[in-house]
Formats: sequence, C-alpha cells, structure tokens
Amino acid sequence: MADAKADKTQPDNVPGKILIGRCETGWVHLNLPLGNRHGLVTGATGTGKTVTLQKLAEGFSNAGTAVFAADVKGDLSGMSQTGDGKPPVVKRAQDLGLAYNADKFPTVYWDVFGEQGHPIRATISEMGPLLLARLLELNDTQEGVLNIVFRIADEQGLALLDLKDLRATLQFVADNAGELTTKYGNVAAATVGAIQRRLLVLEQQGADKFFGEPALDIKDFLRTDRTGCGVVNILAADKLLRSPRLYATFLLWMLSELFNELPEVGDLPQPKLVFFFDEAHLLFDSAPPALMTAIEQVVRLIRSKGVGVYFVTQNPLDVPDIVLAQLGNRVQHALRAFTPRDQKAVRAAAETFRQNPKFDTEEVISQLGVGEALVSVLDEKGTPTIVERTLVAPPTSRIGPVSAQERSAIMAASPIAGKYDTPLDRESAFELLQKRAEGKLEGAETPQQAGADGGVLSTIGGMIENVLGGGGNGKNGGKRQRMSTGEMVLRSAVQSAARSAGTQLSRAILRNVLGGLMGRK
Repeated sequence: MADAKADKTQPDNVPGKILIGRCETGWVHLNLPLGNRHGLVTGATGTGKTVTLQKLAEGFSNAGTAVFAADVKGDLSGMSQTGDGKPPVVKRAQDLGLAYNADKFPTVYWDVFGEQGHPIRATISEMGPLLLARLLELNDTQEGVLNIVFRIADEQGLALLDLKDLRATLQFVADNAGELTTKYGNVAAATVGAIQRRLLVLEQQGADKFFGEPALDIKDFLRTDRTGCGVVNILAADKLLRSPRLYATFLLWMLSELFNELPEVGDLPQPKLVFFFDEAHLLFDSAPPALMTAIEQVVRLIRSKGVGVYFVTQNPLDVPDIVLAQLGNRVQHALRAFTPRDQKAVRAAAETFRQNPKFDTEEVISQLGVGEALVSVLDEKGTPTIVERTLVAPPTSRIGPVSAQERSAIMAASPIAGKYDTPLDRESAFELLQKRAEGKLEGAETPQQAGADGGVLSTIGGMIENVLGGGGNGKNGGKRQRMSTGEMVLRSAVQSAARSAGTQLSRAILRNVLGGLMGRK
C-alpha cells in the first residue's frame, strides 16, 4: 500500500465520483454517471460487504441520488445517526489519508410487516399471477388456474386488492367451473383447493399485511432532503428473510414497479435511484425459466430509467451468468477456498476481472483482509478498469443498528409519516361477490354473460387462450392497473393498441404477446 498520508487531497468530494477506497496507485472511485450500469458486491461472511454497501450508499446520497437498501442484519439502520468515531474507523481513515468527518444521512425506514418502519403494501392485481405463482410455488396446472382467475376478475370487474379478494374469486371460479370450462378450460376443484391452501400458508407467514391498500407509491423512494442529499430508504429485512420466497418476490416486484412507473431518461449525470439487493441469491433460487427471462430483461433495461441495481451476496456463483454480464461495477471481498465449490467460486470471480499484471487475482482473493477488496469499475468510456487491490474507506455515519427510541424518532419526523400507516379496505372482489351471492348487486353479470362479452377478444386471435400477465382492478377497481413483472418489460410494444382499444382488450393483447415471447403453452 502506498503512503496515503503523503497525499493531502481529499478525494471524497470529487464531482461526479464516489470514493470507494485506495490502492497502490491512488484513489479508487466509482464514476457517478455510470452508477446505473449496475454492480456486484461479494465476499464471505465477515469480510466487510455491509460496510462497503454503507460507504457506497453514503456516496450516492451525498451526490443527490436516492438509495433503497434491504437491511438484512439491522446494521444499515445506523445511517440515520452521526458516526461515533470509534478508534478502528478513525484509524482506517487516517491510514488512507482521509479526514474523518462524522456525518448522518436522511433516512426513511420501511417494513413489510409495519413494525420497524412504514408499511409497504401492494395489491394482488399489481403483483400479478406470474410473481404470485412463484411466491406460492405453484405447478404449471395451478398457475394456469390462477391466470384464469385473474382474467375472470378483469372481465367481471372484480378488484383483486388483498388475500380475501383472491380467495373469494377462487371460490367463485370453483363454484361456476362447469359454466366457465368451455371458454377457459377445465378448472378442477382440487386445484383451486391446493391454491387456497398455499394462500393460507402465505397468510401465516405475514403476507396478509403486505397485500392491500394504500399501495406503495414508488415515487416516495425518489426523494431528496433540503440540502440536496438523496434519501436512504432502508427496508427492515431481518424478519422478512424468515420467508425467503416472500423477500425475493417482494424485491423483484419493486424492481418491476420501478421499471413500469419511471419514464425513459437515457444516460443522466447521476442515477435517480440505486437499489441494493442483499442476499441476492434468494432472487434466483428455483426461479423458473420465464421468471429468469423477466429478471434478465428488467436488469438490462431498467438502467435507461435511471436506476442502478447492485446485488450483494456471498458467492459470485449465486448470480446467473446472464445477469452477471450486466453488472459493470464490481467489489470482491475475500473468499475462502475450503471446498471444491469455494475453489470454483474463487476461480470464477478472478476470471471476471480485467487482470492486473502486478498480482495473481485468484491468489489474492483468498488473501484479502477485512475491509480489503478487489475493485473494478467502469471508466468514463464505459470500459472496465484493471482490477485493483483496494483498502475500502470507512463510512462517516454510524456503523451498526439504531435503538428503538432513535428509530421511532426518525419515523415520527419522516416526510411520509401517516401516509401508509392506516390500512384501507374499500369495496373490492370480496364485497362484490358477497353482494352478488345475496342478490343485492344490480346489473351483475353471470358467467355466461361474461363469456359472451369476451367474443371480441376471441376475434383478435386464439393466442389469448392462455393468459400470462397481471390482472386489473376492473370496472370497480378505481386505481389504474399496474403491470406485473412479465407485462411491464414489453409495454411499449402494445402502447398504441392500449390507447385505442378498451381496457380489457388491451390487457388481453399484452398478456398474449408476452405469453408467446416467453414460450408459454
């Protein structure tokens, strides 16, 4: 390591750059305009990944970019508090030649369960059948029935907002299976029962608190404070990780919402939002091919929306090659080569870097100390830099969790305090079907009438028989329909049709196009 104290410059305030640390040849920065080219932070437990994540988040926030980070262990919550200047932190700064100036960052706490942060909710319709089927671990037959349920909810004007709406609509489809079979195909009572049981398990894991209203406005993540610093949105994920399928599906849904809601902006001087996905391997575990295709498309295309996605995981082999190829900025902490799989991971990690002739990358990966990393970022021309052995600079905010009292104070002063705290339960599928069963709903369509109305869709083409995408809120849903993960990727392909055709017709066309492209049968 070069004598950093000889350099009196302060590299943490360089315009257009985010300080990562220092190597033998000088300071190592991430180029802010290329922050939307995504990234990867990997390393074994205890090697410093979380501190590196915190340092990057501070850099983006200082530059005015909003940050979203899943806080798996609770350590990131301390970003809202001024750094306490512990001796090891100050010493690291001094060793690098940095002046340690304790700081804190504007922070908003979120929690799917509404316990350690503001609640985050989504409607069943916004989630869509593709993600919901993965969340419920449905087989192909069960997923097909779920698609039918969403289609019927569209045509019947049944808003699917929460779990009781979905249960009621499933029961409606089961009760009228004989009348619906000729149009939609066979719906077995046993299949509906299996889906209902999966919903019960999901509810016991706390998902009933996630599905409902008021639904999250994704723009609440894109805030800056009065000084121009980007707000750091921290998701309490310690309890969420007990349901890893819910955790991964929830974060994938958030990415799809960002893609769907944000306009195309191309390359900006800095990203609008940087999204840190900790325990990233959970996103890819047991993901079916159609979902993997959707993930790869979202990661590849969302950068044009001004969003950077940074995956944080222990092993680079956790990330599929098709996604790994999209990640331009890389920080590799130490890996321990104790097993054949570990040795393969070390070899794979070394091969992904642009090699430095001064050292053997594969050998160094096993020798890195805590807080050291191999770093390669994209230069101003978008070319990966030669990998450098880097001592990561320390964060200036607190390293470690906040107390319950500090968390409560931050939440009370939050700019969104009170917006999501009280759940809403407006009239939706459950109430409408209940009224229909009691004969109190005037003008209600029978299943046969709904089938007759669908004749126009049949004329458009027989390819609509198998529905892929997310359901709408229907005639009585009120809120504009948001597309699910598969749907949003190719929205531009059918926008002209959506403008000229009716709402139900455009949804059906979109689902059919996506179904064909993803190879659904």
